[in-house]
Amino acid sequence: MDREAGELYREFCEGRAIADLSDRVKLVLQGADRVRYLNGQVTSNVTRLEAGRAQAACVVSAKGRLQAELWISATDEALFVDGDAALRDLLQPRLEKYVIADDVTIDDVSDDWKLMHLFGSAPGRALPPAVRLVASRRFLVDGTDAWIPSSIVADILPSLIADRVQLNEQVLESIRIEHGIARWQHELDDQTLPPEAGLDRTHIDYQKGCYVGQEVVSRLKSVGHVNRRLVGYVAVDPRHSLVAPMTVTLEAGGTPAGQITSAAWSFALERHVALGYLKRGMPKTGLTAHDSAASASIAVTVQELPFVS
Repeated sequence: MDREAGELYREFCEGRAIADLSDRVKLVLQGADRVRYLNGQVTSNVTRLEAGRAQAACVVSAKGRLQAELWISATDEALFVDGDAALRDLLQPRLEKYVIADDVTIDDVSDDWKLMHLFGSAPGRALPPAVRLVASRRFLVDGTDAWIPSSIVADILPSLIADRVQLNEQVLESIRIEHGIARWQHELDDQTLPPEAGLDRTHIDYQKGCYVGQEVVSRLKSVGHVNRRLVGYVAVDPRHSLVAPMTVTLEAGGTPAGQITSAAWSFALERHVALGYLKRGMPKTGLTAHDSAASASIAVTVQELPFVS
């Protein structure tokens, strides 16, 4: 790992880093029924959303499969939703699907706002009222989402990042994987059940009222297990590097046990680590990861997530 990346990671650890998340799809819901309506579409309880704080949620199908993984925040007049950039053409139609006689509008404002995430403490300097600051633990560490109108970005951004370093995609991916955070098109897709990816701990309120897919999600909780779960993988020999995708088997060429979906260098552990799925009933040792492209086989063990706390 290059020296620059290591220095960026140290700034992150000191709470002096910022990440540009502006490529995420951003929607605004307005209208008198916006809270009630969105609450009937997502797995977390929107009626309990605290002002100035972002809340994680899932959108699922009637069969309980993921359709989106979201973050939601609110003002007095609107609800703000952001999701992975890959959902740009899918999220708005899905959320509008069940609008019938509801007083709610859903607009794509992806190009109207820049979304920056500040690690550590909130900005210490005063910012214009148009800038929305929202407490957010989207990386499972304390941070602040800054929603900046695109029209004033050039004026605001220099002062916002004056005492912070901007993380590149490489370092941000290492942080994500170290903290065991599933990502759309990596660990998450439209075949994923939320509990498989551990989203039941952070994205689901099992006490809330009805929403699309609730019956299946609740049944999964009552059953008490899913057929696979998201885990961490590490190479037995720290000199070996894991990549994605890789298949995981019992012993070399043996019974299929799971797959690796993301991999990166861990600055905290000083070795390559990976996220992936492990089938229910499989052991945590005696596993081999296979890279078909390179014809490589690497002995791996399973580690519970997150890799770092």
